[in-house]
Amino acid sequence: MDAPEVPPTRRARPRPPWLRDAEHVDVAVYAAVAQTVTPALDRAMGRLARAADGSRLWMGAAAVLAASRGPRGRHAAGLGLASIAATSVVVNAAAKPLVRRHRPDRDEHGVPLARHVPMPRSRSLPSGHAASAFAFATGVGAVLPRDAVAVRGLAALVAYSRVHTGVHFPGDVILGSLLGTAVADAVVHADVRRLGR
Repeated sequence: MDAPEVPPTRRARPRPPWLRDAEHVDVAVYAAVAQTVTPALDRAMGRLARAADGSRLWMGAAAVLAASRGPRGRHAAGLGLASIAATSVVVNAAAKPLVRRHRPDRDEHGVPLARHVPMPRSRSLPSGHAASAFAFATGVGAVLPRDAVAVRGLAALVAYSRVHTGVHFPGDVILGSLLGTAVADAVVHADVRRLGR
């Protein structure tokens, strides 16, 4: 009796050279940040990274805007939070399951223990913290353009804090920032159409 045929195993498609090179650069930058001694910065980045968990930082900023800037502040706060909500759906329901990139190994790259914050269990790419930060900044900036520089600056610090604390590669936060901005732009466009402006 003939042995049953074993179906051929499917080989993973080889990654294109440019993608391999980009990943090498990404890991090299991550390692360089990990190995740079910055004790004064470590505490600040850890606090900022934790403050942004669950978008608490941005909810607090939205509350301040709504309470202090009148109708435009309330509009900006609402648009910023709506942008975060839409971005979170795109990141967690579509992007992360599709890409499935593993988190960095902090021990392998020598990230100091003083920098450690809890390692999320979700996939690494894109960074949800960076995406939410830039989504909020984009939504707020559409209504309060004078505040855009300060809010985007804070968003950039939050994004960097994810690399500094070792929970993301730089590429994760770059793509997260771009994705959050793009989703927020769509939310802003929908808001403009809704208001008929």
